[in-house]
Amino acid sequence: MDLGSIIGWAMTLILIFGAMAVGVGIGAYIDIPSVMIVFGGTIGVMMVGFKMETLKNVGKFYGIAVKPQIVNLPETIKKIVDYSTKARRDGILALENDVNNETNEFLKKGLSMAVDGNEPDAIRSLLEIDMEQTAARHGANMKIFDQVGGFAGSMGMIGTLVGLVAMLMNMSDPSAIGPSMAVALLTTLYGSMIGNILGGPVGNILSVRDADEALEKQIILAGIIAIQSGDNPRTLESKLLAFLPPKDRKSQFE
Repeated sequence: MDLGSIIGWAMTLILIFGAMAVGVGIGAYIDIPSVMIVFGGTIGVMMVGFKMETLKNVGKFYGIAVKPQIVNLPETIKKIVDYSTKARRDGILALENDVNNETNEFLKKGLSMAVDGNEPDAIRSLLEIDMEQTAARHGANMKIFDQVGGFAGSMGMIGTLVGLVAMLMNMSDPSAIGPSMAVALLTTLYGSMIGNILGGPVGNILSVRDADEALEKQIILAGIIAIQSGDNPRTLESKLLAFLPPKDRKSQFE
């Protein structure tokens, strides 16, 4: 569980709704026409702009934001160097049992190809295709949340115009001005909240998760090619540690 995401969301919501409650009360910020325009409109245009099978996974993507797959790059490098040491000592076929027990699917695929005797160029080509397609899928998923922010903001603007038109049409009736102005202002508020609490931050953290996964796969790819080529484990470790910040470059041979 990513405590940063959980605490950040909780803090944001507590402060916003707390400020509302301290002011005129939360009830003053609840307006059904505004909810219909912003929430209903945003969902509607999202259904137009994306495939239903993609939208069905929105909850899953929020889950990734708060409970991401753990990426431990130093541990991944250590594991690859151990595989390299074993392959150099006993031959690459000695990794066959390790392949069956490997939990990282990308590393498992690369090791399997290396054990099967595939050429380094073939391994690189297949793994790079895997990386490109994964990046494309992740990019499409992140786009959903970018669009949530954009569409919600646009619906808020539409609601503002609806409220202003209603207000101008009823200038002779003072009792109608307040509700119309509420629609105009609250739709903007709802649109901003959706975009800046549920849309933008999630898209951004998913981008961070994607970058972490992509870096891990780059390390794995470099490691698999080095194992297949029979590189010295020390040399391999130095190569892989170069992917990390200097403070994290700790050799297991020291």
